[in-house]
Amino acid sequence: MVDFVLVLVAPGQGAQTPGFLSPWLELPGFADRLAAWSEVVGLDLIAYGTTAGADEIRDTAVAQPLLVAAALASAEALGATPDLLAGHSVGEFAAAALSGALTPEQALSLVRERAQSMAKAASITETGMTAVLGGVEADVLASIDAHGLTPANINGAGQIVAGGTLEQLAAFKEAPPARARLIPLSVAGAFHTAHMEPAVAHLREAAQSVTPADPRVRLLSNADGQIVTGGADLIERLVKQVRNPVRWDSCMATMAELGVTTMIELLPGGTLTGLAKRGLRGIQTVALKNPEDLDAARELIK
Repeated sequence: MVDFVLVLVAPGQGAQTPGFLSPWLELPGFADRLAAWSEVVGLDLIAYGTTAGADEIRDTAVAQPLLVAAALASAEALGATPDLLAGHSVGEFAAAALSGALTPEQALSLVRERAQSMAKAASITETGMTAVLGGVEADVLASIDAHGLTPANINGAGQIVAGGTLEQLAAFKEAPPARARLIPLSVAGAFHTAHMEPAVAHLREAAQSVTPADPRVRLLSNADGQIVTGGADLIERLVKQVRNPVRWDSCMATMAELGVTTMIELLPGGTLTGLAKRGLRGIQTVALKNPEDLDAARELIK
C-alpha cells in the first residue's frame, strides 16, 4: 500500500481574481479573521477580495497581502495537518506561517513591507514578465539570456517566466524560442530579477524585528527546492527570494522524491495544481476556489 503524503501549497501573485473571497465570508470566523489581518497590513482585505476590480487587486501592494491572508484563512478552514508545505513566490510566507516558523501576523507584516517595497522598485524602470510555454528548456533559457532577460520563474511542466525591461521583452517577442508560445503577463514589474534589488534591502531591515522559530512541518524553499530546517535560514531565503528566480521545478522534484501522493492548493487555487497535473503525474489534487472544494479536499485526506 502506498503511503499517504500530503502537501499544502500556496499560490503566488496573479492567482487573485475579482470577488474571489465573496463566497468564503459565509464560513464561521472567516470574515473575523480577515478583519483582524486587515489591521495588520493596513488594508481592507474583505473589500479588496469582494468588491474591488481587477486593476485594484493587480497592485502589488494589495495583491501580496491579500493572497497570503486568503491562503492562511482557507488553511484554517480546511483544518488539515500536512506532511509538507510549499508556496510559490509570496505564497512562501503563507507556507512559512503554516509551518509554525512565523505567526500569521509576522508573516503578514513582512509581506506588507515586501509588497510595498517591490511596488516601489517596480516603479523605477518600466519592466514586465512574459510566460514561455513549451519549447526545449535549454533553448528557451538560452534565448532568455541572449535577450538580457532573467528566467524569473522556472515552474517546470514546460513553463518558464522571463522578466526584464519592456524593450527587452518586445525584442524577445519578435524573436521567440523555437516551438514556444509567449504570453505577456499582467504584472507591475519584473519580480524575482535584479530590478527588485532595492526591495531586498528594505525587507532585510524589516525582518530584523522578527524572531522566527524553526519550521515544525517540512517546508520547501523556492531557492532550490530544499527543505528548510532553521528559522534564521528561512528568513534569509525569503529576503533573497525577492530578486532571485523561483525554482518551482525544484520544489516539484523534491515533492516527487518525498513520495507526495496528494496536493491541496490553498485559496485562490488552480495555478499550482495545474502545474502538478503536468509535472507530478499520478498525484491527486484539489484546488480550493470555493468553499465547496473543502469537502473534496477533506475526502482526499480521509
